[in-house]
Amino acid sequence: MNATRALLAAALAATLSVPLAACGSGTSTDAPKTLNVLVGANAIYPTEQQQWFADVSTKFQRETGAKVSFETFASPTDELTKIQTSMLSGQGPDIYALGTTFTPTAYSTGAFVDLTADDWTKIGGRDRFLPATLGISGPDADHEVGVPFTSRPFVMAYNKEMLAAAGIDQPATTWDGLRQQARQLTGNGRYGLAVAYADGFDPWKFIWAMSVQAGNPLVEGGRARLTDPATVRAYQTYLGWLATDKIVDPAATGWKNAQAIAAFGQGKAAFLPMVSATSKVTLDKSAVAGKYGYAIMPTVPPGATSLPAGGIGATSILSGDNLVIAKYSRNRDLALRLVNMLTSPEAQETYYRTFGELPTNAELAKRLVADPALAAVVDSASKAQGTPFHGAWSKVQLALVNVVVQSVPNLAGGKVDDKALAALLATAQSEAQAALDKAK
Repeated sequence: MNATRALLAAALAATLSVPLAACGSGTSTDAPKTLNVLVGANAIYPTEQQQWFADVSTKFQRETGAKVSFETFASPTDELTKIQTSMLSGQGPDIYALGTTFTPTAYSTGAFVDLTADDWTKIGGRDRFLPATLGISGPDADHEVGVPFTSRPFVMAYNKEMLAAAGIDQPATTWDGLRQQARQLTGNGRYGLAVAYADGFDPWKFIWAMSVQAGNPLVEGGRARLTDPATVRAYQTYLGWLATDKIVDPAATGWKNAQAIAAFGQGKAAFLPMVSATSKVTLDKSAVAGKYGYAIMPTVPPGATSLPAGGIGATSILSGDNLVIAKYSRNRDLALRLVNMLTSPEAQETYYRTFGELPTNAELAKRLVADPALAAVVDSASKAQGTPFHGAWSKVQLALVNVVVQSVPNLAGGKVDDKALAALLATAQSEAQAALDKAK
């Protein structure tokens, strides 16, 4: 999905040059009958999501007299088409739920409402939210479009019984150490790691983490650094887990995140890296219920035993979802009322209990910190680092993901082709730099 999201900035920029039709969703009355919201389909909890849609609409209608109509996108193409069509026609969803790493791209288009002090007051004030979750709402506190809705710091799940049986006290804190533990735990139909190589969201985050930890921010001073030796090593490590280390199920080349979670939940893997608290709902009903824990992912890059000079011990990207309001919407006040409701402690607790998404509401978050099962998640959130707030960042993500997409089919050969990898990274570097230059 990140791949197509990278195309959205250009598409929206072109769209915004066309005068918008003089209408938005709903009518121009003070109390429109329906507020339209676009969100991503939840592939892990589809039934629960449909029930949540109904519950939100019922509650909002009781409070305001207006219904909420939710629309989901099932694929990147669906999402792109909906946004393009809406911006051209000047009607469509009033509210969009955007991933935090896409917010910079969305902001750069100018298609979404810049929140005023009065807007923030109507949704409970900026102090309603955890400070860290506001870190990617806009380029600075005076220019923000995104209201934090969910927080999704990434961690690593591990099977306590498997580690104990192997005499391992705790998960390693270095990537090399984790690989060694995974080798030790691979055998008898089980693998050391469960990794979703075909997921549209996960792969680039591994490369980003290892690169940043080694001192390469990937984008610095308007220059892309995708061919940096630290990033090359990150790819060799990530791809090598399956190709040469043999610590990942070969079937993982076709796995999405949900399938990696399922494999871990069946006791078929010792570690499940790059997973969020959303997995807890599933794992607590699985064969490993009561037998797993969460730990922060390694913060020392491949090839090192300690954090090198210039490296940042990032545990996760600053991840989650932001709610943004379309400028064409004539239902701005009503949209703010829904945002206010969805970010209240009560609504956020319901969402957390249903989907496992951590709240952005500071009041609720303080209560959840006491849950020992979430200790590592909370720790990761405090050490998470934001990706560059740059309009071209989504295209950099696209370049990073494409390297994995084009490399994975060859992993069955039992090696990482360094020559082919170098060529792919050269292309990715060129594409990323072109996007950065165009966005200047």
